[in-house]
Amino acid sequence: MKVLFVHQNFPGQFRHIALHLNQMPGVEVLAIGRNTAPGLPGVRLLRYRPKRTVAPSTHPYLRNFENAVLHGQQVLRILLDLKRKGYYPDVIVAHPGWGETLYAKDAFPSARLIHFCEYFYHAEGADSGFDPEFPSTPDTAASIRTGNALHLLNLENCDVGVTPTRWQHSLHPAAYRDKIKIIHEGIDTDLARPDPQASFTLPNGNVLRAGMPVVTYVARNLEPYRGFHIFMRALPKILAECPDCQVVIVGGDDVSYGARPRDARTWREKLLKEVDIDLSRVHFTGKLPYRDYLKVLQISRAHVYLTYPFVLSWSSLEAMACGCGIVASRTPPVVEFMEHRKSARLVDFFNVDMMAEEVKLLLSDVRGQECLGGRARLDALRLSINTSADSYSELIFGRDNTVIGFRVSVLPI
Repeated sequence: MKVLFVHQNFPGQFRHIALHLNQMPGVEVLAIGRNTAPGLPGVRLLRYRPKRTVAPSTHPYLRNFENAVLHGQQVLRILLDLKRKGYYPDVIVAHPGWGETLYAKDAFPSARLIHFCEYFYHAEGADSGFDPEFPSTPDTAASIRTGNALHLLNLENCDVGVTPTRWQHSLHPAAYRDKIKIIHEGIDTDLARPDPQASFTLPNGNVLRAGMPVVTYVARNLEPYRGFHIFMRALPKILAECPDCQVVIVGGDDVSYGARPRDARTWREKLLKEVDIDLSRVHFTGKLPYRDYLKVLQISRAHVYLTYPFVLSWSSLEAMACGCGIVASRTPPVVEFMEHRKSARLVDFFNVDMMAEEVKLLLSDVRGQECLGGRARLDALRLSINTSADSYSELIFGRDNTVIGFRVSVLPI
């Protein structure tokens, strides 16, 4: 049984299932990723780089599509070379968002192609135009509609799709929803767990410990899509009304989604000019190694998670798994996993006063924070990597662990 993973940033969302399959007898795992992909210990990774970049003369609406074609061509070259050497995958599991599997069926028409359908964009009603501070324009809408051509091709080409949440599933065209299964990639709830003995050393050398009045905020990059601007505007009131609290902000200064500010190098620089806060109590750590990032969550008494109607961050679910008391935005990705006053305190994304008030309540009500965190932990356990591996395995092998006439022995993860 041969399973081929294709992901520009392999392993990406396939970390847990790739490791799981790689431990199974009778299963051969191979991966393809860009030259910048981190890779996964024990899994052979074939790296590639497109032959060229997008032509400067290409229409702006089509630049992403041309980039996808360039990625797809280069992956096709790898696939055809594998075919010449006698390699035939039974299943290809891929994130098609960069166009890598546009031509996979031309090389291996009999392989079962499983696409990770992360997000189908909308000109309105989701992330685009959600924030009035950054309004959508006719140009934005036209670009989104054109860009969805790639996602429609990917939906048409695959045999089956996977998406992590019900909300992400609902964004895809109705004609394809029956083709898409809802399977979250899972979080490691053994690593992401409460630890009453946890401590974290700040950049200035001071040590924060579990039980202290610590407010935390985490994003891959500090930017509006994850509500960084809203959180920063809430900080003056949080600091004033919670004079003993310390605030830890984790994240880089690049841009994952959206655009850079026009009047500053980074969103952090821009917001620090806008708000007046005591930087002896607000600590920016930058990006952290995974274990250190988990320590931040484990010492948190009030964790703030904000997001546009967009893909839910792994950090929100890991905060739940760590038993954090969470203040989160009442946006569609969040309400699917968090319930107000049961597993989190939900507030309007733009309401900085209510956000500050809820943080204050969590810091002052230890018992209430523990109850929220305990329920959040229980809810997060339903998204364990074991559950994800079982669901992915059923999709890949079938209910009887058989695909294309090949039977495998399934071992527990």
